[in-house]
Amino acid sequence: MDLAWYWTALIAFVVVNFFMVSASVLVYAERKVSGYMQNRPGPNRVGPFGFLQPFADVVKLVFKENIVPALANPFVHSLAPLSMVIIALGAGSLIPYAKGVVVADMDVSVLVMLALTSISVYGVTLAGWSSNSKYSLLGGLRSSAQMISYELSMGLAVLSVVLIAGSLNMATIVEDQAGGWGILGWNVFRNPIGAILFIVTAFAETNRAPFDLPEAEQELVGGYHTEYSGMKFGMFFLAEYVNFFVASFFIVTMFFGGYMLPFESLILAQFPGLVDSVWLMILQLGSVLVKAGFFAYLFIWVRWTLPRFKYQQLMTLGWKVLLPLALVNAILVAFGVIIFS
Repeated sequence: MDLAWYWTALIAFVVVNFFMVSASVLVYAERKVSGYMQNRPGPNRVGPFGFLQPFADVVKLVFKENIVPALANPFVHSLAPLSMVIIALGAGSLIPYAKGVVVADMDVSVLVMLALTSISVYGVTLAGWSSNSKYSLLGGLRSSAQMISYELSMGLAVLSVVLIAGSLNMATIVEDQAGGWGILGWNVFRNPIGAILFIVTAFAETNRAPFDLPEAEQELVGGYHTEYSGMKFGMFFLAEYVNFFVASFFIVTMFFGGYMLPFESLILAQFPGLVDSVWLMILQLGSVLVKAGFFAYLFIWVRWTLPRFKYQQLMTLGWKVLLPLALVNAILVAFGVIIFS
């Protein structure tokens, strides 16, 4: 009997539940970090150190009434948050978490990841349109314009990595960063401009501050989820936190060695018994989690540090700064690959 299906199903089950639980942990982390940055305690009532507060919020949302505006489109109104969650969790299945530990190991996994991040805008846009509210509609329109503007720069940053690795497979891109240079073989050192571009565009694609204009409470009440309540609102919340955690894993995979340990080749040379062992897999899982955790903290840190852009600043940065820079960087990387290969 072929056990590959059972292994894949087990990994998929673990990955889905991991991201579902991680969303609650990230909500708690965001509240605690923002509290410390603003010299206040943050959640400290429900459970030890307030750790159970996100779970109490989930229980609250489950029992809250599901309100659908009288003039809204009920089917699309319900479809939008569901699609956001499915796309967010689907993107997590493409990340290699250790050598051989990936739900969907495809030769074009990078393209599929970019496709999933592209269609996630449909959830926001459909939510804005189906609510039949001017605030929601403006939030949906802002999100679609923002994602289109920054997808181009993100795609070119990814292209520069694909040119260096010579593959569209994420696991191959990670292995390409191993080399004999230790961490200097990571793409962040080989392609620093691409790394900066990708991190900035990841903030924009996940609608995180300072790119959170689709929500913009001071202008649009709540943006595209103004007319949502109960678990539908909770699903948007879940999708937002899963999205930026998946984005953290994507950043790590493309530019920071993925699951590779720092100086992994030197470690394996000293301890050859670790090669293809369970202990190496555990170390690689720990490595990618620590790296992704750092970038998740960066997402939270930036949100509570930088003010929101004005809309014209957002468009100017996307079209007049990031896009030309990403295009020049991709051309230079292509020339570098031709010369040094």
